[in-house]
Amino acid sequence: MTDPAPIQNSPVPLDASAVLAWYDRHARALPWRVPPRDRARGVAPDPYRIWLSEVMLQQTTIAAVIRYYERFTTLWPTVEDLASAPLDAVLVEWAGLGYYARARNLHACAEAVVARHGGRFPQTAAVLASLPGIGAYTSAAIAAIAEDEPIAVVDGNVERLLARYLALPVPVREAKDLIRAQVQAAVPSRSGDFAQALMDLGATICAPKKALCMLCPLQSGCAGTRTGNPLAFPVRAPKPERPTRYGHAYVILDETGDVYLRARADKGLLAKMTETPTGQWEGQPGEPDYPFPASWRHRGQIVHVFTHFRLELEVWSATATDPAALAEGWWVNRAELDSEALPSVFRKVLAIGL
Repeated sequence: MTDPAPIQNSPVPLDASAVLAWYDRHARALPWRVPPRDRARGVAPDPYRIWLSEVMLQQTTIAAVIRYYERFTTLWPTVEDLASAPLDAVLVEWAGLGYYARARNLHACAEAVVARHGGRFPQTAAVLASLPGIGAYTSAAIAAIAEDEPIAVVDGNVERLLARYLALPVPVREAKDLIRAQVQAAVPSRSGDFAQALMDLGATICAPKKALCMLCPLQSGCAGTRTGNPLAFPVRAPKPERPTRYGHAYVILDETGDVYLRARADKGLLAKMTETPTGQWEGQPGEPDYPFPASWRHRGQIVHVFTHFRLELEVWSATATDPAALAEGWWVNRAELDSEALPSVFRKVLAIGL
């Protein structure tokens, strides 16, 4: 990685005391969080719930996560409960949250915590990072919030906050080590509260499209504020163009109106999730390759945007005259489709195909 352009000569260290004083008054109430007042009284965060929330929050908003988090903790209140649940049940409950590899890793991690650690999450980031699906950020977040390990926790909110605080002249991706070092140098003994405080500042005060500098406990040391235009930071990196792929999806019914579904492959995009039959997703539009001869009816097109590409699917429907010939999948009553592990893209397919 190339060295970033120089920032101000002597950046003002983050004032952890001011940050924590602000957090003690303004901490967000979140279902997985122990409020700072309770934390000061000795109430310990539950590592299971911290881990579950952090996995769900990857690439996903808090508003979208809360319903799923509450459902998971109702069904599986402990890591042992989650580890003993069938993977298919976990995938069904995850459906609609996206980034489905997270659900598979979540289940594998729960199994590993039970098998390797007797159902207790490790207490250090280094050991946590050895578990399935736990990377550098998630391991640091769990260790700091649950155990007060003195380690920097840097998510997207914190990156934006530091990019403005330092008035970084380069995109965040070119200065990640610098940002982490600035945060690490300021970590106090209340490292978990400090981590959550920085996240809250980035989410509410130093947000993507607003900078409420007069309310920020870091205003006095903020280089971005001194420029008069803190919203100029972070510097945007050029985005590569998202390609479009094309394909066809087939909604198959039997004579009673039941819907034919099948499982996707064990590896790859949306692995092990449930789908309607679909062809290959190609870089150019192509002709449909129907699963069997029938009076196929074109029902329209759906568009779904994945992280790295845009998908356009032409949706077709037909009635199977010999349902027994479709042996690799299963038939589902329409009223029970919500209980299937259908990703959003295939729920869109069914919405116009039925």
